[in-house]
Amino acid sequence: MRSTFLPLALPACLVLLLAACGHEEAPQTTIRPAMVVQPQPSTQTTDSYPGEVRARYEPDLAFRIGGKVSKRWVEEGERVKANQALAELDPQDVRLQLDAARAQVAAAQANLSLVRAERDRYKTLLDRQMVSRSQYDNSENLYRSGEARLKQIKAEFDVASNQAAYAVLRAPQDGVVAKRAVEVGQVVSAGQTVFTLATDGEREVLISLPEQGFARFKIGQPVSVELWSQPDQRFAGRIRELSPAADPKSRTFAARVAFTGGKVPAELGQSARVFIQADGSNPLSVPLSAISAENGESYVWRVQPDNTLKRTQVRIGAFGDKTVPVLEGLSADDWVIAAGVHVLHEGQPVRPVDRANRVVNLAAKE
Repeated sequence: MRSTFLPLALPACLVLLLAACGHEEAPQTTIRPAMVVQPQPSTQTTDSYPGEVRARYEPDLAFRIGGKVSKRWVEEGERVKANQALAELDPQDVRLQLDAARAQVAAAQANLSLVRAERDRYKTLLDRQMVSRSQYDNSENLYRSGEARLKQIKAEFDVASNQAAYAVLRAPQDGVVAKRAVEVGQVVSAGQTVFTLATDGEREVLISLPEQGFARFKIGQPVSVELWSQPDQRFAGRIRELSPAADPKSRTFAARVAFTGGKVPAELGQSARVFIQADGSNPLSVPLSAISAENGESYVWRVQPDNTLKRTQVRIGAFGDKTVPVLEGLSADDWVIAAGVHVLHEGQPVRPVDRANRVVNLAAKE
């Protein structure tokens, strides 16, 4: 009896197991919670740019003639006075040219004395009617030619004398040597920069402006300047100069900011920060943790009405301590993910919650 029951029971058990497997439910997709926030009006309405205090005038100094640098009397960063000698070229060649010009002047003077005496002699003979008028005219022409020749040679001597003086490079006015570009023994050409002089007088701040939004900066635009040595005080200024072309390496535009509030205790080389008021209406802002970037483009994860995510590109301003202004791409009614943005993907369903972990009904908030 027992041996008969086992063959019948085994097939029945297998049928029940197969039936149970056939009715197994598929696992459900877990919808993860995500903290959401709405953009808020930004309290950060100014952009700040680091800069360096520079002189208003920074002429490049160069020799007016070419030659070999034989002496250099100043170093970079040294203060100089007007007409102070900075460097000298080997004077041998210009001195030889000066000596040659001086000898030519002496020869021209001797020749003029000779033709003058000849003219005077012919004039006396003409008065006595002992020579013809044409002979006298010829002596007169020789005298005038000698006189003109002497003037020419004297002018050439003055040029040679000036060139001998040009062998010494002097400071055009008081200032500080901001840059040195030569060494003793180096051969330079006429006009090649030897020193850059930061002259005394007005001071301004050199900053670099980004390509993004460069069109909103204008010459004469008011700004405020903060010196690192005086962080609690701001000085009024304006944009005095904008570079028409971007730097080929940094892709930024150089700008110079002039002080407009009178004398400012700014020294050459000091660090500064320039604050420029953002144009247009007060922008929105989101937490720093909501911003992601890829290939130089910033974006946020915006929650759609069906609680799925959409990657939204935005244009942002300067980063603050906790928030960042969003200049384009979002409206005040949008909801964005505020944390954990690096693990999200397009179209992902989420369960919106606030900072207190309470579920947020986006449809009811609209």
